[in-house]
Amino acid sequence: MDSRALGGFTLLLFTLWHLGLTATNYNCDDALVSPLPSAALTSSSELFSTHSPSFAKLNRRDGAGGWSPLESNEQQWLQVDLGDRVEIVAVATQGRYGSSDWVSAYALTFSDTGRNWRQYRQDDAVWVFTGNSNADSVVHHKLLHSMKARFLRFIPLKWNAGGRIGLRVEVFGCSYKSDIADFDGRSSLLYRFNQKLMSTFKDVVSLKFKSMQGDGVLFHGEGQRGDYITLELQKGKLSLHLNLGDSNLHFSNTHTSVTLGSLLDDQHWHSVLIERFNKQVNFTVDKHTQHFRTKGDSDHLDIDYELSFGGIPVPGKPGTFQRKNFHGCIENLYYNGVNIIDLAKRRKPQIYTVGNVTFSCSEPQIVPITFVSTSRSYLLLPGTAQIDGLSVSFQFRTWNKDGLLLFTELSENSGHLLVYLRGGRLMLLIQKETENPVEISEGTNLHDGLWHSVNINARRHRITLTLDNDAATASHATTVSRMYSGNTYYFGGCPDNFTDSQCLNPITGFQGCMRLIFIDNQPKDLILVQQGSLGNFSDLHIDLCGIKDRCLPNYCEHGGKCSQSWSTFYCDCNNTGYMGATCHNYGVPFAWWVGRANEKHLYWGGSLPGIQQCACGLEESCLDMRYFCNCDADREEWTNDTGLLAFKDHLPVTQIVITDTNRSNSEAAWKIGPLRCYGDRQFWNAASFNTEASYLHFPTLHAEVSADISFFFKTTAVSGVFLENLGIKDFIRIEISSPKEITFSIDVGNGPTEATVQSPTALNDNQWHYIRAERNLKQTSLQVDKLPKKVLEAPAEGHFRLQLNSQLFVGGAASRRKGFLGCIRSLHLNGQKLDLEERAKMTPGVKPGCPGHCSSYGNLCHNGGKCVEKYNGYFCDCTNSAYEGPFCKEEVSALFEAGTSVTYTFQEPYPVTKNASTSSSAIYVDAVMSKENIAFSFLTAHTPSLLLYINTYFHEYLAVILSKNGSLQVRYKLSKDGLLIFTIDSGNFANRELHHVKINREGRELVIQVDQVLKLKHNFSEIDFKAIKSLTLGKVTDSLSLDPEVSKANAYGFTGCLSSVQYNHISPLKAALRHPSIAPVTVRGSLTESSCASMMEADVNTATTIYSSSDPFGKTDEREPLTNAVRSDSAVIGGVIAVVIFIIFCIIAIMSRFLYQHKQAHRNSQKKEKEYPENLESSFKADIDLQNTVSECKREYFI
Repeated sequence: MDSRALGGFTLLLFTLWHLGLTATNYNCDDALVSPLPSAALTSSSELFSTHSPSFAKLNRRDGAGGWSPLESNEQQWLQVDLGDRVEIVAVATQGRYGSSDWVSAYALTFSDTGRNWRQYRQDDAVWVFTGNSNADSVVHHKLLHSMKARFLRFIPLKWNAGGRIGLRVEVFGCSYKSDIADFDGRSSLLYRFNQKLMSTFKDVVSLKFKSMQGDGVLFHGEGQRGDYITLELQKGKLSLHLNLGDSNLHFSNTHTSVTLGSLLDDQHWHSVLIERFNKQVNFTVDKHTQHFRTKGDSDHLDIDYELSFGGIPVPGKPGTFQRKNFHGCIENLYYNGVNIIDLAKRRKPQIYTVGNVTFSCSEPQIVPITFVSTSRSYLLLPGTAQIDGLSVSFQFRTWNKDGLLLFTELSENSGHLLVYLRGGRLMLLIQKETENPVEISEGTNLHDGLWHSVNINARRHRITLTLDNDAATASHATTVSRMYSGNTYYFGGCPDNFTDSQCLNPITGFQGCMRLIFIDNQPKDLILVQQGSLGNFSDLHIDLCGIKDRCLPNYCEHGGKCSQSWSTFYCDCNNTGYMGATCHNYGVPFAWWVGRANEKHLYWGGSLPGIQQCACGLEESCLDMRYFCNCDADREEWTNDTGLLAFKDHLPVTQIVITDTNRSNSEAAWKIGPLRCYGDRQFWNAASFNTEASYLHFPTLHAEVSADISFFFKTTAVSGVFLENLGIKDFIRIEISSPKEITFSIDVGNGPTEATVQSPTALNDNQWHYIRAERNLKQTSLQVDKLPKKVLEAPAEGHFRLQLNSQLFVGGAASRRKGFLGCIRSLHLNGQKLDLEERAKMTPGVKPGCPGHCSSYGNLCHNGGKCVEKYNGYFCDCTNSAYEGPFCKEEVSALFEAGTSVTYTFQEPYPVTKNASTSSSAIYVDAVMSKENIAFSFLTAHTPSLLLYINTYFHEYLAVILSKNGSLQVRYKLSKDGLLIFTIDSGNFANRELHHVKINREGRELVIQVDQVLKLKHNFSEIDFKAIKSLTLGKVTDSLSLDPEVSKANAYGFTGCLSSVQYNHISPLKAALRHPSIAPVTVRGSLTESSCASMMEADVNTATTIYSSSDPFGKTDEREPLTNAVRSDSAVIGGVIAVVIFIIFCIIAIMSRFLYQHKQAHRNSQKKEKEYPENLESSFKADIDLQNTVSECKREYFI
């Protein structure tokens, strides 16, 4: 038979075997305790013989009706010996019959041997079962993960406060059959093929193993072409090595190695599954799976002759790994559906046994202990006093850098001996009052979670410290006086009472595990310690090592590096672009862009404000799923992120900053597309909740290990739930609990946790407020507006997965809590926007959108713009503003040439005569201006210049000029006070820079500001500046009434750029540019719309388009970065030709513009006249500025 066909056939058999096994265990629910003899139930203690564990079977009423220990504390346990290894799927408990004694919470431990117990965990946490609330009802729990064990212990954690621990139990399950092989570190099983070569494109290997050794090969196979597959333990982790079709073992980079699992040398069963199809591999250890792709040339694995299990019997073959053999037990070993151990047991010819392989698991009777607390845990063991010398040895494992391992007071006044960890190094210290201290140190990074052995031997004046049985590196020291062994030895810490113990601890207590403790060359039986017949202890778990790898899986997000102590883990977020306890929050990025308010923004095209992602991050389509932008993947080829920036409040883009460009062969590039008009529905997506019973519902929130929620709200209600999602026991909720208080509540199974932020001012003020709530495995936090963030640390132990199953309620609650009254907008869950408006359209009691935006956001309309309410937002009416744009912030400016003038004519009042009627006098009074609010910006290099001129029907005027020396003059000619001149001579204002001028007169008080700096204040004795006739920008054509200084300035008029000219509610320049045909404005000479700010920027050469790391000064790089264009000399020649052609076209364009300018301006004027109805023309005759009577065409932007 073809070997490849055989591989496929055996894989099918393996699948069918699994199906059969599942069917066999379908009815695995037999009662396992009730048929057992009474002796199968034992306990830590019993109150009386009538309360013994033999009466602890479910529903039994004999004796005292159940088991009760001598003392009710957490050190008690009830143990069941099930006779053989069985599969346990459920447990049930009762209290003691007819009493007030019952257990309300308990934990389970299990074991194959009655030693080295293992805690039952669920969701990677020690699971606490809910017990009874009375003596006789039965509480049944089905296990999420079945247990295979012979011994089971019930550990009471809580009990009835008015009684004692009382317990009756039942265990449900079925028999468990398995094939086991025991390897002694020198033995192995060889599975030999029927032919010389086995070539497979599919492989499935499954097994379970247990071992106390951290290193050893579980199986290995290799071929002459260089193919191999190896599974081995390395420092308590499993490594899978694969190579497909590579004959060059030493010089290629096609070998694949993947490491998974941790702490696998704990003498507990661990499951392994390897599935390969061509180059795709799934590698599973216990519950953790890693998917990867091999690097070999071929899709086939070619193995010669045999596969070896338990080790490599013949080292030295080409490609063979020089590794230790496996020492431990392997169970249910299947290779492509073949039961290897069953073949070996039946002595089939396919299996060749090397060394001593037995088919039952030999269990070393080693008792580990766990030091739970750094402040309360210790173990006291006796020694033999006054022996000449000292001999102590033990093994330990921990994640903590510091901790006391051993303290003893030596006999004959020979001092104190301390052994402790400091910074991950092993320290030995001998202190004696009359001598200098003696100190020895060994090792580094001993807080790596691995078992380390310590041997201390002293004889007379010499002491030796040996680490990990490495005699070659042992450290030695000598003391002045001889050393004698102590009477008592304290391990892990000291008791609180120093007077009795004389125990010294210069550092914190030890948190971790110990085993194999020898004193004076004698092993110490720790079970006797547990029974109270040897030594003493506090806060220990005896016969159990409770170490846990908190970095498996790695809960540090976005590539953060995980490290840990005994009780928690830490995330190093360097070089991830993120920050926070689990690298969940956006940190200081390598690139950002700056928007209109000069604020830094971290989101990119296709993403949303406040989310540091690109479009592929939201769509979960990035090239590397560890990142939220393609450009973060740091690939060798060009990648790109493209999309629209749609939130208009942040636009336009004024700068793009790219850092991290000092790496060789690293390049970055950007492009900005044209500006278009789009909405901002993402940010303004809102819903109004009109009744306390109204709500929106969405699918269940999936946030098992992390969640972030953000939204805006406004309300006048005193309290109400913003959102809520429930599970069977778990829940998450955000609410306004009082007018000044926001509460974020969450329960993951350990009881509710509440983060509350209190505001000094009321939050129900009908103004928009911002909330951001976050929960991860380390912290729960709540941020409200810019108030201090409330952060709560998560407990080190207990449940941590948030398990929800109901719908998500927004604006209301599934529980009986008061709903929310008001508006919610821009709701984001884990970066995803919820469409409130669409859901509100089909939900009674909820309306899409939210009224009253101007009350909260009217301040975004600048420069005199008026906020106008919209259905789901607002817009700015810039009619009475000299500016335009969505927020009345875009300048309206124009270039003036010599002789250009813009004259705005006010309504002429009736002549004032002695016979004037009352009505005519009233009109005249209305024309009197009681104040001037003048603002404008200018840029010029010419002096003298006349910037602005206002005259009245009484031959008074106000003029703003630039003098010959570049100083600014404001000149009032009044009928009573004559000529008043106010000069600002703080510099030359004709310096090609943009200057901003504000002239404000209110009654008699005059204030002048230049470039936002107060330059002058003046109080008139009397002023009657009235009956305004006209306002002129640039050259005044009627110059008969000008004084000589103004006439000199007027001779040149103004040459330069004027911007955003405002006179009270009149915007003359804007009227001339936008409504020249219907506004009472006259333009003479050349007036060309332009941007003063852009002219100034262009003058200092600040514009760049593409930034590359190879060109750090921001020079233009015309290369197309997203294609692999070939760079050659021809490209340079082509570039030169392109530059020459470009210059020629520029010359032609300039000449065409000069000849065409006046004609084009005339056409534009005619076109704008057609856009406005004729009846608007009469509006300007009432002194009302209607240059923006119709809605402006607002410009918004995208990239």
